[in-house]
Amino acid sequence: MTALPTRTREIHLAARPSGAPAGEHFALTDAPLPDLAEGQVLVRNTWMSVDPYMRGRMDDVPSYIPPFRIGEPLEGSAVGEVLASRAADVPVGATVSHFLGWREHSVVDAAGAALVDASRLPASAYLGPLGTTGLTAYLALTDIAPVREGDTVYVSAAAGAVGSVAGQLARRLGAARVIGSAGGPAKAALLTEEFGYDVGLDHRLGDLRGRLAAAAPEGIDVYLDSVGGDHLKAALDLMNPRGRVALVGAVSGYNAAEPAPGPDLYRAATKELSLRGMIVGHHLDRFPEFLDRAVPWLLDGSLRTRETVVEGLERAPEALRGVLEGANTGKMLVRL
Repeated sequence: MTALPTRTREIHLAARPSGAPAGEHFALTDAPLPDLAEGQVLVRNTWMSVDPYMRGRMDDVPSYIPPFRIGEPLEGSAVGEVLASRAADVPVGATVSHFLGWREHSVVDAAGAALVDASRLPASAYLGPLGTTGLTAYLALTDIAPVREGDTVYVSAAAGAVGSVAGQLARRLGAARVIGSAGGPAKAALLTEEFGYDVGLDHRLGDLRGRLAAAAPEGIDVYLDSVGGDHLKAALDLMNPRGRVALVGAVSGYNAAEPAPGPDLYRAATKELSLRGMIVGHHLDRFPEFLDRAVPWLLDGSLRTRETVVEGLERAPEALRGVLEGANTGKMLVRL
């Protein structure tokens, strides 16, 4: 019988950044693993998620989720194998997803460990298209800014984890025209070649508003915003009356030391637009509904996804910097 580990490696927050995070803001630490209490499991993490919202948690400011604490591990979604269990409903050998990433092993309360079926699909899928990023795209386009038959839909960060799923969902929901923007010609090409978009715009070419207007001559009905800044301003200028906007992120400003100037929302008022934010963690009860629909799409190949994989826990800070700079196509993951 293989002995269970008693220590593990973790990434701790070493200091709070001003602007973009760098190496000195993280510490790779060797730490003891506590004994399992009743109702807990020991998980060997195999994959962890790196997401833009994590940058906000590095700042000591009030938000919808508490900030990371200096000298303690960061956290986020992860999947892995159960090595030991004191929970009757989570057996040894099971694959689970949980929220104690940024470490190679995690002691997790069974209530926070969701069993996932890794026999038909890769375990990493439960951090991407079947995880909170896929759920974000689904809820944004069905509940927050619902797509209606014949709509023109625009998605920013369209080659990222949320956007690469959102374009395909918009099509399934009846959109007549789906437009995405991404950074660089390779990503812009993938939008039409792989992710179901009619038009892929490279925002790095400049004049985003002008090229978006040319791509949507009859205006925009739904906008899924993950970027904020100039992308939100351009979309609001071109929204049709009573259009819907889902605000799920603003990655363009996450590393900014000062808040960027916002768009003129008077135009939103005169057009009677609906702008609604969403925190996906407040909608986790919708996961069963979403998985019932998304798992068959992945199995039959009609939902196409990409992963950008960084190898090793020690490179997780690099992966976070990369996702903030748009280095990923599809979901940014760290393989442990």
